[in-house]
Amino acid sequence: MALRTSTGRFVAAISAAAGAMALSGCATPGELPDGSTMAALAEAGEIAVGIKYDQPLFGEMGADGVPAGFDVEVARIVADELGIDEDGITWVEAPSGDREDLLSSGRVDMVVATYTISDERKERVGFAGPYYVAGQSLMTRTSDAEIASALDLDDKQVCSVEGSTAASTIKRMAPDAGLVLFDDYSDCIDPLRTGQVDVVTTDDVILAGYAADAQGQFRVVGGAFTAEPYGIGVALEDDDFRLWIDDVLEAAMEDGRWLAAWNDTAGAVLPEPQVPHLDRYARAASGE
Repeated sequence: MALRTSTGRFVAAISAAAGAMALSGCATPGELPDGSTMAALAEAGEIAVGIKYDQPLFGEMGADGVPAGFDVEVARIVADELGIDEDGITWVEAPSGDREDLLSSGRVDMVVATYTISDERKERVGFAGPYYVAGQSLMTRTSDAEIASALDLDDKQVCSVEGSTAASTIKRMAPDAGLVLFDDYSDCIDPLRTGQVDVVTTDDVILAGYAADAQGQFRVVGGAFTAEPYGIGVALEDDDFRLWIDDVLEAAMEDGRWLAAWNDTAGAVLPEPQVPHLDRYARAASGE
C-alpha cells in the first residue's frame, strides 16, 4: 500500500508478493500496477528526487532555484513517464554521504546523483540502470607537473568526498596519500586552487565540469582508472519501482530522449557516450 509522509508525499510500502511479481516480470512504461510506488506517485502528482547541487554538467542548482544537468534530465524523464510535471517535483540536495539515508528515511522517492552502483551498495539500496558509465580520475592545478597518474599520490594531499567510492578507491590505491574529505566536491575546489590540497579525485565527468568552469586553472590527468556505472537509487525492497525505471530508461535510450538529455547538458563539453547495458539484477527472494 502507499504511505503518506508528514509532508503529504506518497511513499510505497511494497509487499513481498509485489516484489515476487517484479522479479518474474516487470511492468512496461505506462502500466502502473495497483499498490505500486509508481501508481501512488502518479496519483499524488508529486515526486521527491535527490540530486547533487554542486556538480557542473550533471547536477547543479541554479541561482534561480532551477536545477540543471544530465542527472536532472534523467530524473525528469522518469517523472514525465509518471505524468508528473516540473511543479510536482521536489528537488532535494543529496550529498554523497547522505544518499542512503535519504532513501531509507523516505525523504526522497529516488536518487539521481552520480550514484555509482556497487555490490556493497546493493545491500542497502535498489538500483535501476546504469544510465551512464563514468571512470574515476584526478584533477590538479595546471601549473603542477608532479602528478600525472594515481601512482604519483604518495605524500600528496588528496581531496574527495565522505562516503564516495572515489575515496574508498584512493585509500586502497594510494595508502600513503593524505586523504582530505568534505561533504561536497565543490568544497575541494578552493583548497586545490590555494594549494591546501594537491589533487581532487572523483569521476572524470565531474572533474571535467569543474575544469571547464575554472578557465584553465585546473586539468584532468591520468585517464580513468575505474568504471563507475551511475544508477537511480530507490528503496531497497522496491523491486517493482526499480525494474519499472529500467523499462523507462530502456525506452528513453531507444527513442532518443536519453541522448537528447545528454546533448542538452554534459554533451556541451563531453563526447557522446556509449549506451550502457542495463543491469536488471534480481535479489534473493528470501533470507536477506
